[in-house]
Amino acid sequence: MTMLADKVVIVTGGAGAIGFATARILAREGAQLTLVDINGEALRVKAAELAATGAQVEAVEADCSAEADVRRYVDATLKRFGRLDGLHSNAGTEGKLAPTADYEVEEFDRIIRINLRSMFLGLRFSLPVMLGQGGGAIVNTASIASERGLAGACAYNATKHGVVGLTRTAASEHGGQGVRVNCVMPGVVETPLLNAMLVQMFPGGVEEGQRALGKVATMNRIAQPAEIGEVVAFLLSDRASFVNGSAWGVDGGALATIRH
Repeated sequence: MTMLADKVVIVTGGAGAIGFATARILAREGAQLTLVDINGEALRVKAAELAATGAQVEAVEADCSAEADVRRYVDATLKRFGRLDGLHSNAGTEGKLAPTADYEVEEFDRIIRINLRSMFLGLRFSLPVMLGQGGGAIVNTASIASERGLAGACAYNATKHGVVGLTRTAASEHGGQGVRVNCVMPGVVETPLLNAMLVQMFPGGVEEGQRALGKVATMNRIAQPAEIGEVVAFLLSDRASFVNGSAWGVDGGALATIRH
């Protein structure tokens, strides 16, 4: 039997590499889905791709850092499917790199808004629905930067530490009411954005860059998006019924050792 049969799940950042890989796994496991992304064109393509496999999919173009838009994607889910069992709050961005002393205030505020405010709003508008139903599960996307310093990325680091804090707070508030809240902390994951950066950073291009970054993990490689999605699917399912307030490293062992 599939893990998420008849469950309704929202995936934000659903047109991105991790979000869409996760959505495909959730659909495979029987979930009915609302895909949310600020990139409307990419969102429509990905939603159509999922629908072609037989999945039931609602697509909502939205800015996950805007209160009205978050309310709208939750309302659209309830209108289409009548309930909300899960939320994978995954929308986010890396932001620019610069030393903290030189970091632009406007850029700092932008990353806080996209990466942290969006997580709060997702919790703010999905929790009341789940509590009213008597249950649900939320998985936020944090990062290995939630537990380590990352030079040049003060805004990103701050937001990803904050995602863990929001996760644990909501978990402590509502675990006894049937709602579980956890987060995943991905390591380095192969995405189009990462590969584009590697072309610029390494003389040998993508392959050299992936080998170099893979050394961060004890498994000596970077992750594929679906490897994150499989963990998210488990945490959203009833098979993870006693997992609450946890921050799961999906990082090939990067956080387990002092290596590079």
